[in-house]
Amino acid sequence: MGNMLIAENVTKAFEGLVAVNSVNIKVKENTFTMLIGPNGCGKTTLINCCTGILKPTSGRVFFGDIDITGWKPHEIYQVGFVRSFQIPLPFIGLTVIDNVLGAMRNPGESPLLAPSVSRWADVEEKNMAHAMDILAKVGLEKHWDLPSSSLGAAQLKMLEVAKGLSSGAKLIALDEPIGGVDPASAHEILSHVSKLKDEGLTFLVVEHRIDIAAPFADYIYAMELGSLISEGTPDEVLNDPKVIEVYLGKGVEQC
Repeated sequence: MGNMLIAENVTKAFEGLVAVNSVNIKVKENTFTMLIGPNGCGKTTLINCCTGILKPTSGRVFFGDIDITGWKPHEIYQVGFVRSFQIPLPFIGLTVIDNVLGAMRNPGESPLLAPSVSRWADVEEKNMAHAMDILAKVGLEKHWDLPSSSLGAAQLKMLEVAKGLSSGAKLIALDEPIGGVDPASAHEILSHVSKLKDEGLTFLVVEHRIDIAAPFADYIYAMELGSLISEGTPDEVLNDPKVIEVYLGKGVEQC
């Protein structure tokens, strides 16, 4: 099993504040890897450095064997590394399926080819079938024709995953995928993610509710004050004295 993502000595400083301090992580292919830590410890900043939203002050980021350090977000997206945000960002004026279709290429979008329906109708039909298949994988197939604005919190989280799948993503970074949803919906979201992992997708998940998410994880990295303090299997990390000390008094569900 190879490495899908490698962050090598990644540091991000904002003037005098070092938000991420020489962090090394490896995300293996076909795994559910978690990144945990208290608010403000640098988790999202690290993800932003890996996905091109921020440029690392120092260090390197590799996607497979490609050095993507300093690449722009759309360039990283095009090679198959997609991310979601804490607050879902659907195209609220579009239906659920149109949100998914938006990431798929169709020659009919070209002004030159649009009048020639015969040149793109087959592609559109295939895209529709593929989009419906994706929606079924995330439990949204019954909502395909509804406006995305009508979806609940958990459904919007899964729509973000569906949009990533429609782009042909190989690795999806999920930023708090179960934040703001009830426990039953959280388990449903993570069950869908786990099934997608079994089908060959790779996930890097930032999550605070580790009591719910940890059982789904293959490997966990723990951060505090911009640095890694522990890594290993869920049992190893959650029983690490350093991790327990950081979260002492907060409760594991607050991590």
